[in-house]
Amino acid sequence: MPQADPDRSVFRAIADPTRRAILDRLRQGPAPVNELASAFSQSRPAISKHLRILRELNVVSEQRQGRERVYRLEPAELKDVADWILPYRDFWQQSLGNLKSYLENANPEDD
Repeated sequence: MPQADPDRSVFRAIADPTRRAILDRLRQGPAPVNELASAFSQSRPAISKHLRILRELNVVSEQRQGRERVYRLEPAELKDVADWILPYRDFWQQSLGNLKSYLENANPEDD
C-alpha cells in the first residue's frame, strides 16, 4: 500500500495562514480568483498557487464562468480535521468549566 505524501495532506494545507484565510473567505460563498487575490498583498500567481494546492486536495473546487474561475469551498474534505480537533474542543470546554467552578467556589483571602 503506497504511503500518503505528507506534503499533500489537508492538515499541511491549512497550516498556511494564507490558505486558511482563503478558506475563511470561501465560507461566505463562492468567489472569483481576482476577488480572492485582491484581499491579499501577495501576487495573483502566489494566490493561484495556494488555490491550486487547495484544489488538488479537493478542499475547494473550481468552476469556469465565462472568462473567470470561481472557487467554492468543499467542506466535506475538512472532516478529518474536524474529527481530529473535536477531542481538543471537549478538553478545553471541560478545562474551562473546571476553572470556572474552582473560581466560583474559591474562598477569598481575608485582607
